Amino acid sequence: MMDLNQLGKIAEAFPNTPTMPALFLGHGSPMNAIEENSFVVGFRQIAKTIPKPKAIICISAHWETKGTFVTAMANPKTIHDFGGFPQSLFDVQYPAPGDPILAKAVKQIVSSTTVQLDEQWGLDHGAWSVIKHLYPNADVPIIQMSLDYRQSAAYHYALAKDIASLRNKGILIIGSGNMVHNLRMVDWQQLNTPNYAFDWAIEASDTMKHLIANDLHDKLIQYQSLSKAIQLAIPTPEHYLPLLYTLGVKSDQDTIQFFNDQAVGGSLTMTSLIVS
Repeated sequence: MMDLNQLGKIAEAFPNTPTMPALFLGHGSPMNAIEENSFVVGFRQIAKTIPKPKAIICISAHWETKGTFVTAMANPKTIHDFGGFPQSLFDVQYPAPGDPILAKAVKQIVSSTTVQLDEQWGLDHGAWSVIKHLYPNADVPIIQMSLDYRQSAAYHYALAKDIASLRNKGILIIGSGNMVHNLRMVDWQQLNTPNYAFDWAIEASDTMKHLIANDLHDKLIQYQSLSKAIQLAIPTPEHYLPLLYTLGVKSDQDTIQFFNDQAVGGSLTMTSLIVS
């Protein structure tokens, strides 16, 4: 239990604001952190359309844990959680501050599960490789929330509902993953072919976008009962689940806009969306 002094600090730190948008960012290759392409242009453009947040909560595909955690350190490290890329990518640092008070606020308001505070992780590439294009000066505090790999899609969606109120406190909630993400089926010879997609990837993408646009969240939560194309698009859930966080914080008054809606290598999509 938090003492009254801690609760007072949380309330003081996060006064009410107009409702912030929420984002799902298709992050793709870590190289998007340092390459100049249409996707990073899309990230920059979307940042210009939204108010600058007081802080960010990022749910990344690349932090899977047993239990649900939020980073609670003041200065999260930049994690280079990949291999086989040029040294210039490993040299990138994104020194955004953390936000221990926000981490405690998340722990306080979540009722569907127990949230634990983490002092070890930092910012993985699912977070920094895209957020650096939104806020290149690294001047917005960021905390990450982990994905409990043992839990169902319904668990993650319910957890998103618990943190939705933070949108009214100046907090930008970002899910970072990919809607279609099957690395085993990538056509590496076609990586530079614009918007190259297999038929099943097109079908899966179209299905997901239809369900998203029509607020058919129950079907998206029960994705394992959908078509074979969807199963090929989501062979493992970690890149898909961040989408459910972005949808879970959506209100009935919000609308959805897609951007960066292109395929890469046949079996990946960079499709991103803004809830506002």
